[in-house]
Amino acid sequence: MKINLGLFFGGKSVEHEVAVISASQTLAALDPEKYEVIPIYITKDNELYTGQALKDIANFKDIKNLLSQCQQVVLQRDKRKVNVLRYPAKLFSNPLVASLDLAFPVVHGTNVEDGSIQGLFQLLSLPYVGSDVGASAVGMDKWASKCLLQGAGLPVLPGYCFNTTYYFAGPEKVAEKLEGLFAYPMMVKPVNLGSSVGVMKAGDRQSLLYAIELAASFAQRILVEPVVQNLKEVNCAVLGDFEYTEASACEEPISSGELLSYADKYQAGGKSDPAAEGAKGMGSAKRKLPAEIDGATEARVKDLAQKAFLALNCSGVARVDFLIDQADGQIYINELNTIPGSLSFYLWEAAGKDFRRLTEDMINLALKRERQQKQLIWSNSVNILAGYGGGTKGGKA
Repeated sequence: MKINLGLFFGGKSVEHEVAVISASQTLAALDPEKYEVIPIYITKDNELYTGQALKDIANFKDIKNLLSQCQQVVLQRDKRKVNVLRYPAKLFSNPLVASLDLAFPVVHGTNVEDGSIQGLFQLLSLPYVGSDVGASAVGMDKWASKCLLQGAGLPVLPGYCFNTTYYFAGPEKVAEKLEGLFAYPMMVKPVNLGSSVGVMKAGDRQSLLYAIELAASFAQRILVEPVVQNLKEVNCAVLGDFEYTEASACEEPISSGELLSYADKYQAGGKSDPAAEGAKGMGSAKRKLPAEIDGATEARVKDLAQKAFLALNCSGVARVDFLIDQADGQIYINELNTIPGSLSFYLWEAAGKDFRRLTEDMINLALKRERQQKQLIWSNSVNILAGYGGGTKGGKA
């Protein structure tokens, strides 16, 4: 009997289109003999739609026309099942579209990857693939993850995080603060975005103020870090959970300028149309695979990647991005991506694990977590309200 798998993708995020590509790739990798895949597209207005037309990425060229071929739905917990129901329901018709056994979120960015969609699944008691609410939230927050990794004794760059309200109350004061902490150039980032969106390198005060205001258009909190001058970037993916982890091959992404940009990651083939034939998401980015690093450095990167994965309590697949200072060989953990673009399948293929096997492993880890969580106590069997006498002060038995 097939598992009814809800493939969730899209969402109110600047990485919306990237998620569509990643989901299309994942759909092609899932074993049709084992899974009945129900695609559930989350629009930029956070509405849910399902329909067979969602399985063809070419249809996303015209979203309005695509949605006209699909059914808007809502999710409902019904005893031991999670149902996908037509919305709005029609009088005298059965609203049931499908029932889900498992959710496979392939989403990127805020409002989805950051623990939001995982919290929805948790509330519905719907097993899901990937990291849980806590790991997803911390992984998306660059400042929180930096603090956690540093607390775990792992190497990260120093940084300074502040709210945009604080900045706009006194831009020059913030600039002076940063200049007292770091020398130019500095790296300015929105604290909770991925895909290099809103990231800028600042070489003087004027560009620093501009970079902060650019980042502020995407997020309410900004992270500023010193720049590693003699830089080599290396990425490594990790698969597993708290009991077992394995590392993928390492890659060295290639940028067209000083920074690895959104275009470098997703439009490296020169096609800006995500539905274009051959679109490969992160798989199309220019890279050296394997990375041009010596054996000792590779071993160190893989070890740190797995330690970072465990420190955040990740599950499924995560990609860990590193900054290597070629002047002294120092390795810094830059960030973790709890649902990496294209699920980093290309890194696993280079390590001998094809995309189908990768999705199988991720699903098995999700089912394992569900079995383990069923052993935990999630509610109190004693109803203290049965003997409650009223009143609002409470506190005393």
